[in-house]
Amino acid sequence: MVTYVDADQSRKRAPGVIPLHGEEGFAGMRKAGQLTAKALDMLVDHVRPGVSTIELDQLAFEFGQDHGGIPATLLYRGYRHSICTSINHVVCHGIPGDRVLREGDILNIDLTYVVDGWHGDSSRMYPVGQLSRKAERLIRVTYESLARGIAAAIPGNTTGDIGAAIQTYAEGERTSVVRDFVGHGLGKLFHDEPNILHFGTPGTGPELKPGMIFTIEPMINLGRPHVKILNDGWTAVTRDRTLSAQCEHSLGITETGNEIFTNSPGGLFNPTDPE
Repeated sequence: MVTYVDADQSRKRAPGVIPLHGEEGFAGMRKAGQLTAKALDMLVDHVRPGVSTIELDQLAFEFGQDHGGIPATLLYRGYRHSICTSINHVVCHGIPGDRVLREGDILNIDLTYVVDGWHGDSSRMYPVGQLSRKAERLIRVTYESLARGIAAAIPGNTTGDIGAAIQTYAEGERTSVVRDFVGHGLGKLFHDEPNILHFGTPGTGPELKPGMIFTIEPMINLGRPHVKILNDGWTAVTRDRTLSAQCEHSLGITETGNEIFTNSPGGLFNPTDPE
């Protein structure tokens, strides 16, 4: 049985208990989400051939310092960077370093700023120069998968409805959905209840209620869904070395639908179909 609690009245909760946030939480998430979105917009002009991922990491760190945002990943469980940079067959949690971007690469940048205690979590794809047709298609499918998941995130539906909407579309486009990583609740906590699977069965899982806040962040592969973790303990890659893409929004369930906190102010979220 699923339990829901007032987030303002219960800072410490048992596992499996879903917090419902009020206006304070939504206001905090708007502020944090918009700062993250602005930083991701800022990085668009810097993603080009010849730029290293550690340079992008430094830009994100400095932007946060200048605007009151603390990167949530910095020193999180020993992670030493402000962003994750996942290139080509890297599914997620790629570590910034000396790797220089090359023409035709696809790059996911995942960033979370903490602003006044609230976490704004988002990721998006960045094309590096001219892409191949298969890379462009993968990005389009990934963004449409997210859009369909968001469309299913309305009160009265379930978390399974979100996953089913994503899975049905992505597999119908002859791509696969990664099972190993999921969306998650967030707010004052970086990772909270509920988990949001990007696959599933309609009508299953917790019911979506106004006040729930979580991410939807499908990872879509051109090949099979299987991944492996490299020896660094963070970097996840496709086992068959095929391309992978991801995009992510933070959102809250409202009385009539949902509110996306991490929309791009410059309309730059989707590189294949600007907002």
